[in-house]
Amino acid sequence: MRVTILGLALLTLGAPLAAQDLEFQEIVVTGSRIDQDDYSNDMPAVGLRRAADFLVQMVVIRGDTRDMAQRRKEIRAMLADAIRRAGSAGVELAYGDYILTRLTSENVDEITLQSDNRPDSERVLFLVKARLGGAQSGEAAEAQIERYMDAVPEVGRAQMDILGDATLSIVGPDSFRPQIAEKIAEDANAMARRIGDGYSVEIEGLNMPVQWARSGPGEVLLYIPYKLTIVPRP
Repeated sequence: MRVTILGLALLTLGAPLAAQDLEFQEIVVTGSRIDQDDYSNDMPAVGLRRAADFLVQMVVIRGDTRDMAQRRKEIRAMLADAIRRAGSAGVELAYGDYILTRLTSENVDEITLQSDNRPDSERVLFLVKARLGGAQSGEAAEAQIERYMDAVPEVGRAQMDILGDATLSIVGPDSFRPQIAEKIAEDANAMARRIGDGYSVEIEGLNMPVQWARSGPGEVLLYIPYKLTIVPRP
């Protein structure tokens, strides 16, 4: 898709149907952009920087009681208690590698037990989220998650631990497409004014889905992988 910049005409471009699927979903933001085969490998200079919605920490409940039935009962009981305590602690629980689903007592059976690579040991993995923004910094969100985890009592030999580093999530990345397009238009029009009347600016790729990357401790960059080129006027 190629568009020649004329005022802010590109703001009328609609999002493709595939992009609309992520208009309301919560997405994990990793340290770098998520690679997908249909996307360009080039990250443009212009995008929308904004605060992430949640700090996300993976946690594990593992148990090593020798009797399998008792071990699984202890792990499940601790998980159920963790779900019950989340609301009063101001955190949310979720699961998923890419699109996050809120973890509740109604869908807890979606969390399956895994081998913990030790004899007579199993575990469950899930995510704890603390909201960012306002007075809640990344450090405060980490502390909130730690307080919550400390408040969940062990059950038998089951215990809960942090697993890996915290990351971020953002809700509805495709809902920010108009703001991203406006940033692109501003930059393209400024470029067109600089190069003079003998040239024009063209943009390719505005039909691509919105992508995202972590750009700071609590900040994400939302962008469309477009390409801007300068061409002589006919």
